[in-house]
Amino acid sequence: MKPSIYITRKIPDGVLNLLQEQCHVNMWEEEDIPVSREVLAKEIAEVDGLFCLLTEEIDADLIEQAPKLKVISNMAVGYNNIDVQYAASKGIIVTNTPGVLTETTADLTFALLTAVSRRIVEAEHFLQAGEWKTWSPMLLTGQDVFGATLGIIGLGRIGEAVARRAKGFNMNVLYHNRSRKREAEETIGIQYAELEQLLKTSDFICVLTPYTEETRNLISYEQFALMKNSAVLINTSRGGIVNEEALYQALLEGKIWGAGLDVFEQEPVPLDHPLLTLPNVVAVPHIGSASIQTRLKMAKLAAENLINGLYGKPVKHVVTE
Repeated sequence: MKPSIYITRKIPDGVLNLLQEQCHVNMWEEEDIPVSREVLAKEIAEVDGLFCLLTEEIDADLIEQAPKLKVISNMAVGYNNIDVQYAASKGIIVTNTPGVLTETTADLTFALLTAVSRRIVEAEHFLQAGEWKTWSPMLLTGQDVFGATLGIIGLGRIGEAVARRAKGFNMNVLYHNRSRKREAEETIGIQYAELEQLLKTSDFICVLTPYTEETRNLISYEQFALMKNSAVLINTSRGGIVNEEALYQALLEGKIWGAGLDVFEQEPVPLDHPLLTLPNVVAVPHIGSASIQTRLKMAKLAAENLINGLYGKPVKHVVTE
């Protein structure tokens, strides 16, 4: 008998067909509207597997309402939307989709870095508003990327990929991580630094660490006070790692020069959020992995994780805490 699964968002037909071959499938049909908690609780009451996104909070209360649940497959690298410990206590496998989005997210990280430093969005608005009257020596001048110092906080797969890109710009790369990555130091040509040193000396700071209780508000008032007033902060990891109120004050008061943000503590970010009012912020709607090729790979990997877990086969990407 085929296991039953619930999918919390409409997914590509090819991946859906793969799941339908192996499972009885029910799916939330909306692409742009998340499933409500009430509907989700009802739908998972009798299923064996759950295919979900970061938009769904799979906490202990919800898991309690799914007594047959064996596998939760998250179509994301992060998994702070799932109570992994409680799921494990119930014998439920939790999986994620690392690896396939590394290069795409690194591309977006570096795109934000260059967009902020060269004021690309601000310049586009300037042009469209008809304010471009003449060339002048200091019009919309930004910060040089080539030869600057980049500090990476969190040297996982994406951090290493960003470091490789930075080397193409002849950047001096520092990194801070829970443990040193000596092989990466040698192969990429980067240097380990304590967090305080990294913050003081970097021209650009990329936040790429996972979101945990330890990293919540890792970058806050004290850390911004250490940075150069010409520094640019990029966050393509998770909202909540950077204290948004502290970031707003640092930008408003000129303690740092600019910021590029793909993530926010509340998503979608409210349109009246103070950070969205600042011209030195480039903000995008959590599109780090948003290439066609990568999103298809993520969906397929999430499907394979779910099928393998339900059929008792080896699962490559099991999350443990």
